[in-house]
Amino acid sequence: MKLSQTTIGPFTLYSIEAGRFRLDGGAMFGVVPKTLWGRQMDVDDKNRIHMAMRCLLIESHNTGKLYLVDNGSGTKFDEKFENIYQLDYSDYDLLSSLEEHGFSPEDITDIIFSHLHFDHCGGTTYYDDDGNLRHTFPNATYHVTEKQLETATNPNAREKASFLADNIDPIKNWDKLNIVGPNHQYEEGLDALPVNGHTLGQQLPRITGDEKAIVFAADLIPTHVHLPLPWVMGYDMYPVTTLEEKENYLDQAVENNWHLFLEHDADQEMVTVKKEKGKFSVDQKLTLSQLTN
Repeated sequence: MKLSQTTIGPFTLYSIEAGRFRLDGGAMFGVVPKTLWGRQMDVDDKNRIHMAMRCLLIESHNTGKLYLVDNGSGTKFDEKFENIYQLDYSDYDLLSSLEEHGFSPEDITDIIFSHLHFDHCGGTTYYDDDGNLRHTFPNATYHVTEKQLETATNPNAREKASFLADNIDPIKNWDKLNIVGPNHQYEEGLDALPVNGHTLGQQLPRITGDEKAIVFAADLIPTHVHLPLPWVMGYDMYPVTTLEEKENYLDQAVENNWHLFLEHDADQEMVTVKKEKGKFSVDQKLTLSQLTN
């Protein structure tokens, strides 16, 4: 599998595969019965579905910045945790993906966190051979929304298991931490859409140029199978809010021909959306490289 890339406007975009893992299928689809989602998703003997941790690298030719959106789960886990989530780095991990595109961790100038659940920010740090916690990207400014940092620092009992101290503490104490508000614009052509249903203060980076737009869908739409409005994860803190946000942004995706970059879809990197008789579904399935063509 070759990693894909494309150029739109002043940005070159690179897909980054930070590894694969598995999550419970029932939790991923909430109230939707397995008889429906099981037609489109394979499960293992523990009812877990295969998931990607697909990040996005954004090279700005205007500012010289190199933005990394999310960075996967990282490697700071014991054997029990790895077995629960079936963490798999056999094809790619964060560092090998960067290397394939010709970059090193030291090249990253900015990290944009969609949110701080472990599978989105765990790669920020690692344990060295002496057991010391180190930052993977020593030159990077970290960007996280104020709402999300507050939530991650003081989580409710239901969300607590997703915010791990050895992920969160180094981020909140980083001397190059930049706390942003909703609708933050990182530079011309790169902004973020606010989302609060999955977790308070999630942000979806949007890249625009050459009359195209790519939206990093994060956990608003984790896979292409989640396009129908009621197909909301059991992990979402505020599912009714997710419903409203999905309808709003999917309507915009149809109207403006957004390309949705899918962080967790094991098979599909990016899709466009159509709406027929009030229902949303996949229009095109493609990769970043196919967008260039």
